[in-house]
Amino acid sequence: MPRIATVLRVGALALLVTFLVIPQRFAPLFAPLTEYGAPPIYDQGSLLTLALAHLGTVFLAAAASTVVAVTLGILVTRRRGAPFLPLSRTLVNIGQTFPPVAVLAIAVPLVGFGETPTLIALFAYGLLPIFENTISGLQGCPPSVIDAANGMGMSPRQRLLAVELPLAMPLILEGIRLSLVINIGTATIGSTVAAKGLGEVIIAGLLSNNTAFILQGGLITGLMAMLLYDAMAGIERRILKAVHV
Repeated sequence: MPRIATVLRVGALALLVTFLVIPQRFAPLFAPLTEYGAPPIYDQGSLLTLALAHLGTVFLAAAASTVVAVTLGILVTRRRGAPFLPLSRTLVNIGQTFPPVAVLAIAVPLVGFGETPTLIALFAYGLLPIFENTISGLQGCPPSVIDAANGMGMSPRQRLLAVELPLAMPLILEGIRLSLVINIGTATIGSTVAAKGLGEVIIAGLLSNNTAFILQGGLITGLMAMLLYDAMAGIERRILKAVHV
């Protein structure tokens, strides 16, 4: 079974890379979805360039979300920061309460068109799962382990770095993975405000009534989300193995 899963992963990755590098090879598959001589493969830009730009935006937003959410999660699980937990949770939830489209609508007048409003929307949308998982992981540390660390004379900082964070790491990494995968799909809306990404392909298909373009944008985005989710699971296992060695 693991061997079959590996073959499927490699096959999906090879298919994605091949389509991004030499998409014209797939033209016969998409030609039946076009009408009136419309191009079967998106030809208004490089699919590979758009996919890389899409991933770049997602990873940049995820990095910012991770730094802020984990830091905030640590602060509100300390004794001095505990009173700010309800306020922090309310602020983080705003990113999920407001749809990314609404965040874009607010951000564009402030920062203009392009990648910046998309980064703001993805940053806000990705905070919640990382924040909540950080809190759950830190609060879930066994009291006996905390007592043992205190008994060894560890300072609060030493206990956090050597005991609490390593124990909370599985949940924190799961939150980061969830945030990344959610934003792979969400990032397509960035093209409505002139950000480079796979949303361009989908929007071009909608505007020209070209089903082939819409399907290409959706398939590439979906494949990238699945492969990223799988890759992050592997990275998590390696990090956890290194942490617990």
